[in-house]
Amino acid sequence: MKQEYNNKKKFWIMFLILGILFFFSIIISLIIKSGEPITEYNTAIISINGPITVDENNGWFADSTTSSTTTIELIDKASKDLKVKAIIFEINSPGGSPVATDEIAVKIKSLKDKNITTVAWIRETGASGAYWIASSTDHIIANRMSIVGSIGVFGSYIEWYGLMDIYNVTYKRLVSGEYKDTGVPFRPMTEKEELYIQSKLDKLHDFFIRAVAENRNMSYAEVKILATGEIFLGSEAVNNGLVDELGSEQQVLDYIESQIGEKPITKRFFREKSFFESIMEAINKNSFYMGQGIGDRLFVNTKMRIMT
Repeated sequence: MKQEYNNKKKFWIMFLILGILFFFSIIISLIIKSGEPITEYNTAIISINGPITVDENNGWFADSTTSSTTTIELIDKASKDLKVKAIIFEINSPGGSPVATDEIAVKIKSLKDKNITTVAWIRETGASGAYWIASSTDHIIANRMSIVGSIGVFGSYIEWYGLMDIYNVTYKRLVSGEYKDTGVPFRPMTEKEELYIQSKLDKLHDFFIRAVAENRNMSYAEVKILATGEIFLGSEAVNNGLVDELGSEQQVLDYIESQIGEKPITKRFFREKSFFESIMEAINKNSFYMGQGIGDRLFVNTKMRIMT
């Protein structure tokens, strides 16, 4: 019994020591990453990374997302900085909320009035809503093997009613308004409801096509041919007019230099996080997906969400 007690005691002491070491390793990494502040610059870099949402995803184990609220704040901050003559939008995103996408795109287009050069740099993925955002810039540069396009909208979801029948679970429908529970996973859609939802998706698709056509100086008909939801490699996108040139960071900097007449010096603009937020982000990156993370992945498609 005494031996068992001693073993448990040793285990908890070791666990505590490892926990303290883990905590201090995070603190040290944050200090090292902070580095020296950049004081001389003329070009801002703003990331469009992960799914595009309206609000910040603040879950402890949440994936990286791009919030339109935060992105617009960063664009405002950069555009009001008298040193900034150009903004690079570094994109690696599959798209997301149509509203969040449109908010960011409109904000980028407003920079034309301030004579700020804007460039979209699609590193790996600039699809759907992320491509919509890219199209609103002055110039798009993509890696030849990147994923570009996917001009379309979807509102698909998982239906549970077949599984519910097996376990004799019923859905009692109580609504005020014929379409109020359209898209719930607990019953099949009626034909009328499917047509209703499809009409909304078609209208959003039309908005998307018109936005790209205007932004890229293409005709509606030209964009519509490409707007099947198909993805294109960067090497294909440059041939069909969705991308201006292929390349990497050097090509981005060369383009900016040709526009502002001086060598670009970059500074990354990002939302300043509190010390606690930085700690939790570091823990998140060094931890397994658990709790909320697993729950989100199991039930992410149980209700309809419209995404670009």
